[in-house]
Amino acid sequence: MKKPATWRASFVVTDNQRNLLLIIFLTNSKVNLAQFVLALYPMKQTIAIYTLTSALHDEKAVTVVTREFLESIGTEYELKGNDYRDYGTSNLSLIYVRTGGTEGLFKQLLPELQSKSSRPFYLLTSGKSNSLAASMEILSYLRQHGIKGEIIHGSAAYITQRIKLLDTIEQACRRLQGARLGVIGEPSDWLISSHTDKMVIMERLGIRLVDIPMQTLLDKFSDCLTMIPAMAGAERIYDALKEIVDMYRLSGFTLRCFDLLTAVKNTGCLALAKLNSEGYVAGCEGDVPAMLSMMIVRSLLGISGFQANPSNINPETGEMLFAHCTIPFDMVERYEYDTHFESGIGVGVRGYMKEGPVTIFKLAGDLSRYFVAEGTLVRNQAKSDLCCTQQVIQLSDKCQTAYFMTNPIGNHHIIMPGHQRDLIEGLLNSLGL
Repeated sequence: MKKPATWRASFVVTDNQRNLLLIIFLTNSKVNLAQFVLALYPMKQTIAIYTLTSALHDEKAVTVVTREFLESIGTEYELKGNDYRDYGTSNLSLIYVRTGGTEGLFKQLLPELQSKSSRPFYLLTSGKSNSLAASMEILSYLRQHGIKGEIIHGSAAYITQRIKLLDTIEQACRRLQGARLGVIGEPSDWLISSHTDKMVIMERLGIRLVDIPMQTLLDKFSDCLTMIPAMAGAERIYDALKEIVDMYRLSGFTLRCFDLLTAVKNTGCLALAKLNSEGYVAGCEGDVPAMLSMMIVRSLLGISGFQANPSNINPETGEMLFAHCTIPFDMVERYEYDTHFESGIGVGVRGYMKEGPVTIFKLAGDLSRYFVAEGTLVRNQAKSDLCCTQQVIQLSDKCQTAYFMTNPIGNHHIIMPGHQRDLIEGLLNSLGL
């Protein structure tokens, strides 16, 4: 079966066109709100470079070095000089330490900079005019005071790559700030280790968790879903969940989905597959840590994650089998429907993802630790004794199987295409996790 079409905005619109497009949105329920807003009001993507320069150095000579150094960086930026008034307003703010003797200048600026941004300080340096030594002294001072920072120094290729990675990370941090994630129903009873602290999540990630009673969803079914075909019932569940997303202004949610089996004799598997493919985060079983992990993947990479649990582990080879009864439609090359595995009712989704590099990720609910591993999806399978979607993954490091059997973070883990370990660890480290 072909994947369902999704509306994508990939064009630039003028102010005069916005009213017309707004009418299109209001009359087209299939348009993704997140994509629509990005089309009308695209995020300003800038890298700002501020400078620190000692008055003892010859300005003309320093200017020549500055021009040569910045021209070697293969990315767009806006040079702000020593005007720090809008520091922290760009996606990524870099402080280019041009010379030595600037440590005192930075110390004087620090209170002002901290009042403008809580993000780490990124010190860019060419190494000329004792700038690397000054950067090291500044970073040492920051560390002594519990402030995060990093020196960006090396070859032009390394600096360019590092700046682009940091830009991606900073954009992800901004997307996390203010996000609203719903918990529809409580976490499933068997998730005994997957606890979270709302205040910690808000303070550390900027994400607000919104509790939504399960009855809010059930009340949207005016008639009994058991009296209509399973597929029609699954579509009704999708419509109801979409209404809740709009009502509570959510970026995503996790659903206590097994309650639907007894209440309406159907599943949320189809709805979650569709909503994820539309750009929302939609998780299963009320698993909040899994939802947070999916939100990080979405914010950082702009892609969906597959929430699944290990079903078999071979510690001698590093091969693992993951399975679940739904997968986002935008992650698979093809899919088919089946019944829900445990119950044998409703609609489950069996998806076949492209074989190749993947990453497995999970963040603990108390944000105390995380797990990330790279591997290769070697095959999809469809055995009758497991949940619908089944993936056999070969870990790049077979020793990482020990984590699953000695110190796992719950049972659900998030699988995403590509090797993404550096980006994930970079984001989490920048958040102090």
